[in-house]
Amino acid sequence: MSFSISKISLNRANLIRASIWVGAIAVLFAIYTFGIGNNPPGFYIDESGLSYNAYLVAKTGAGEFGSRFPLFFQLYTGPYTQYSNPTQIYLLAATFWLFGPGILVARLAAAFSMFTACLLMGLLGARLSGRRAIGIIVALAALMTPWFFEVGRLAMETFFYPMAVVLLLWALYLAHRKREWRWFHILAIVAGLTLVTYSYTIGRVFGPLLAFGLISFAVNRRQLLAVLITWVCYVLTLVPLIIFSQNNPGLTSRFYMLSYVKPDSTYGEIISKFIPRYFEDLNPVKMLFTGDLNQRHHIPDALGSFFIGVFVLSMIGLVIVIVRKYRDAWWRFAAFGLAASAVPGALTVDAFHSLRMIALPVFLIILTVPTLEWLLGERKVEHTPDATGIPVEPPGNGRPFAIPRQIRRAFLVVVLALTAVEASYFHWKYYTRGPDRGYVFDVDYKPAYDAAVAQPDRPIYLTDAYIHSFWYAVVEGRDTREFVHLPDWQPPPKGAVVIGSICTNCEIIKKSGVFNLYRSK
Repeated sequence: MSFSISKISLNRANLIRASIWVGAIAVLFAIYTFGIGNNPPGFYIDESGLSYNAYLVAKTGAGEFGSRFPLFFQLYTGPYTQYSNPTQIYLLAATFWLFGPGILVARLAAAFSMFTACLLMGLLGARLSGRRAIGIIVALAALMTPWFFEVGRLAMETFFYPMAVVLLLWALYLAHRKREWRWFHILAIVAGLTLVTYSYTIGRVFGPLLAFGLISFAVNRRQLLAVLITWVCYVLTLVPLIIFSQNNPGLTSRFYMLSYVKPDSTYGEIISKFIPRYFEDLNPVKMLFTGDLNQRHHIPDALGSFFIGVFVLSMIGLVIVIVRKYRDAWWRFAAFGLAASAVPGALTVDAFHSLRMIALPVFLIILTVPTLEWLLGERKVEHTPDATGIPVEPPGNGRPFAIPRQIRRAFLVVVLALTAVEASYFHWKYYTRGPDRGYVFDVDYKPAYDAAVAQPDRPIYLTDAYIHSFWYAVVEGRDTREFVHLPDWQPPPKGAVVIGSICTNCEIIKKSGVFNLYRSK
């Protein structure tokens, strides 16, 4: 009887504890998404493109151009044609199927994905260190990081990418804890690599790079065989990509538009341009003091895309990994991932494009863990064997730098205080200046659209940025057959009402920024 009462009391305590954690996370998410309804303002064209295709998939199973459940989605037409990766569109489709289409719904889905990724980074930090306090610090640092915060508020292709990288790191962590990789571990790692590859265009470079980095775990014949099997399984997941690329040459055309790498480029030309671009993207001055210059990706005059204090912790952590943790395959992979994450962005002409470097802050955040272990002192856990069977020192044990604990603790307090000041300054800038960025989020399109649907004429003809009208029609429950997208350079019928940016031989009805509502003559 006493045993049953104790069991009931324990279950009740666990339920109360779980409820407190769920409530705390819900409140934290509410704080994280505060003001997301109007900040960022408007809805960028790529957000409309992904969201409209997601709605069509949720409703019909097919994208805008008719293919049912395609591997990649064609967006736009003519010279603006590009292909969107599937992960985010299918995630948004599931969200719209559950909650209905909407701008707020799309951006909350993006924010939830980023929010969850940050919490998983914190949980991974707690598991790696064996200390809940470190997990909490890592999670909060990730949640406050401008890089994650700003990208997580955009319903664009990048909102899920940190999650894909974190899931891969989790799969590798769980496998690394075992002496032998079983099929479950191999398939989990392959699934993580597949998500990294198919969730954003950079993944077609970054995924294979991370797959190559698995060689870090091949410390004996048994592990080498496991890595080889993982590679074979991963290559099989690339077959659909290869087939699609052969049947749709446009899949790679956007890369050639954005990159200095051309079909006729020599290896010497590529290398001579790649090396300076690589170090340009890793320039701490840009990362910490200016950030991405595209105001859609980063608020201007709010310091950089990454906090100085957290960066200091990351760099100390990298040194600890190189000096002390080099025997640990998981940490060797983390260091390799940091170096590899700058490669995709360095292959393009845009310096410090934060979207193409979105994997970099994941590894920077994770590398704070060794530093936090050292600064907070040793932990009391048993040594665990790695894949070789040799006991590996807990990451917090040992002293890579012989500095008294009081000084280390004081240093941590100073760094965390600096980070808190940086976070306060960034968020103040974000909430005061964020809504003023309408011109980079196509805010001017909606007034032109509203004026168009107020006209009695049907259909309404659309030229450039046509996808906005289809998406706004879906959000408002309007029949999309009221709109006709004109193929590129095709003139509208005489007397037709048209939304577009270029107007020749026409009567302007309403001018809204770069967009015009006009009647053709």
